[in-house]
Amino acid sequence: MANLESPAEAASRIALDEVFACIRAGRSFRLEAGAGAGKTYSLIEALKYLTKRHERDFSRRGQQIACITFTNVAKDEIEARTDRHPIIYCNTNHAFCWLLIGGFQKQLKALVQQLPIWQEKLLEAGGIGSRGVEYSLGHRAVREHVLSLHHDDVIPLTIALIENQKFRKIMADRFPIILIDEYQDTDKAWVEALRVRFLGQPNSPLFGFFGDHWQKIYGNGCGELNDAAVTPIGKKANFRSVNAIVECLNRMRPELPQFVKDPADPGRVRIFHTNGWVGQRQGGQHWRGDLPSNAAHQALETTKAKMVVDGWDLAPSQTKILMLTHRVLASEQGYSNLAQAFQYNDSYLKKENRLIAFLVDVLEPAADAYAAKRYGAMFEALGGTVPVLKRQADKAAWTASFDTLMALRNNGSVGDVVDHLIASQRPRLPDRVEDLQHELAAFDVTAGVEMPRPMAELQKLRPVAYAEVKALRRYLDGHSPFETKHGVKGAEFENVLVVLGRGWNQYNFEEMLELAGAGAIPAAKQATFERNRNLFYVACSRPKRRLTLLFTQELSNAALAKLQGWFGAGSIEALEL
Repeated sequence: MANLESPAEAASRIALDEVFACIRAGRSFRLEAGAGAGKTYSLIEALKYLTKRHERDFSRRGQQIACITFTNVAKDEIEARTDRHPIIYCNTNHAFCWLLIGGFQKQLKALVQQLPIWQEKLLEAGGIGSRGVEYSLGHRAVREHVLSLHHDDVIPLTIALIENQKFRKIMADRFPIILIDEYQDTDKAWVEALRVRFLGQPNSPLFGFFGDHWQKIYGNGCGELNDAAVTPIGKKANFRSVNAIVECLNRMRPELPQFVKDPADPGRVRIFHTNGWVGQRQGGQHWRGDLPSNAAHQALETTKAKMVVDGWDLAPSQTKILMLTHRVLASEQGYSNLAQAFQYNDSYLKKENRLIAFLVDVLEPAADAYAAKRYGAMFEALGGTVPVLKRQADKAAWTASFDTLMALRNNGSVGDVVDHLIASQRPRLPDRVEDLQHELAAFDVTAGVEMPRPMAELQKLRPVAYAEVKALRRYLDGHSPFETKHGVKGAEFENVLVVLGRGWNQYNFEEMLELAGAGAIPAAKQATFERNRNLFYVACSRPKRRLTLLFTQELSNAALAKLQGWFGAGSIEALEL
């Protein structure tokens, strides 16, 4: 007996048939694939269909299908799933643009000189001279023979060159088909240039846009793409979430209803608000209306306890707790003082700070290995900084140094650990980190000179308890149930608990709910509304089986009414604190 199609599979097949029909007709299209719809599957199937159709003629003419991705991770996945077929060129937007423009050196040299940000640099260097233009490191530099472009230079230069008809012809001849993944997050000005110069124009490439404008959460993305020359196709499938969740998403977004794989799969949605809390809520532009941090923490713990009763496994592999800001995240996970030492989140979250990188990536794995008496693994973690141990005295010195280090990791500050490493040289700090420490010690605060940022951050970091470095490492290694809402786009989890509060002036979910229930949204509020709605939708669409929302922000009657409309009155409860 043949297997019957599930509702999600039928919806997926219908959408793919529409994509294939557009390809056969030579018509550009936009596949709008809501959360959990299997957008990447559709993109891969489209690429497989295209390679079968064009394997011979494209190979003969030296042409390729361009597949433009938003991240290197997506690029690697698509290449793996299409067996790196030679007629598919798959790369990020910046890499694709540089491939297009890199050969136009004469035009690039003229255009770079018109960019305001380059004019001062070139003036200092005595003009562009005979230098070539390259894009490799991603930051601006004027060297003896070349100019190195910044990431932010590449797309504006490509847009400028697209104005040239000869350039457009060369581009269309080389790439007669261009598929763009995550179109909604692709640079707005770049997509607009493609729309104006190619869409609906004769002898242009066929474009396929894959994405979901409701999942646009980056500021410079183009959002929804509407053009008479692009056929819209809605993929009305959800392979991720159970019906209890998808029904809520459908009420939130009735214009793109989704069908699930198994309508009988059990699941649950629960919404908790904290309107009954009596006490002084926070003020200020960023935090107005939110619970104070201790009460917000209590609300989270109370909610987690209810989830355990509901049968949730709170292990990080099964459950994610989504928060808006890294400040709240750091507070919940025990590294808030460390976070406050830095001006930019990337300094510690992406380990751009050299000391953080050394402590998290080198010292902590080495300490773990030492604790487990795996000395070979310890020296391996330390890399090339380990001297040859020739005598028993050397081994004793290493043991004494690491015993002290282990105690300082538990009870000391970051400064205590750094000072110990400088004194013992077992292991050695990176030279630049040690140099900065000496520069800080020698800095004259009475000289009236402003302390450089790296030095000022080190000064703030030194008194922080080293235990916060260990907490940061647990988060960065994925051994934490917490994540930001921005950080999980594209991900999925068995259970998701979303904490909705304030803390960032760009986000106010009470206002978003009020606007959603108001019917007409004022033009001045449209961009703000979409930014908040999209992040809310992304967060609510991550779980497979169970979704819980916790509002630590006070909600108006209008906001509560909209929540009832989307999630059902029976799902909404007042949290007793």
